[in-house]
Amino acid sequence: MSTESLGPPVRVTISHVVVDLCCVQDVLDAVARRPAAADECPLVIGSVNLDHLHHFGKGRAYRDCAELGPQLDWLMLADGAPIAARARLKTRQNWPRITGADLLPQVLELATRTGRRVGFLGGLPKVHDQLRTILGERYPGLQVVGLWAPDRSDITDPTRSDALAREIAAAGAHILVVGLGKPLQELWIARHGVATGAMVLLAFGASADFLAGAATRAPEWMQRSGLEWSYRLGREPRRMARRYLIQGPASLARLRKAEVGPAQSAKPHA
Repeated sequence: MSTESLGPPVRVTISHVVVDLCCVQDVLDAVARRPAAADECPLVIGSVNLDHLHHFGKGRAYRDCAELGPQLDWLMLADGAPIAARARLKTRQNWPRITGADLLPQVLELATRTGRRVGFLGGLPKVHDQLRTILGERYPGLQVVGLWAPDRSDITDPTRSDALAREIAAAGAHILVVGLGKPLQELWIARHGVATGAMVLLAFGASADFLAGAATRAPEWMQRSGLEWSYRLGREPRRMARRYLIQGPASLARLRKAEVGPAQSAKPHA
């Protein structure tokens, strides 16, 4: 995964979904610049893949994230290989595919160096036990202020979610890693992200599970070839079948027909 800059970040719209094209260093710089100030707009970093297009694309059930949470600064990265390929074709620049699983270790290294406090929302308690061990071994000095494993009812109930957001705010997390799966994590951040007090929120799905060793990623050659989906399907066929065999092909068909909006420079993420 290249960290070399390809010039200023570029923002495009694919099927009414905003995609920010940039390199890894651009993302890390955006995180580093985000001060822990109460009056600063929180930065949300998320990913756009076929699953995201299924939930948020044109004609889908939900509006684009930026419309759902206008009080947040959304940085939506080209995660899925088909999304990145379509963006490259439109802009004629070789923008990299950037995944949350690749970014998370680098964000944690940055947090360790700069003293940013980190919290994790989502996942199972047993995975959190594994995660605590890994974090202690790989990131000595990292300040982890909380790991929350709420039930789905806690996330979907507005009153319980309000209480959860206040609990996270009381813990003082500067960076909150949110792994609730799409579209729940984006919707929860849009509604409660500001109340958490975090200045950076990472909508990173199963990235913490990968880091903890509770789930395994595909070999690098499969990731480079855009075949990571087939590896995950083979590992978890019952859970992933609908996503990859029904929703995925339909989203890919829409992607091939989708209009790609005029490329324009993305706003700076101060």
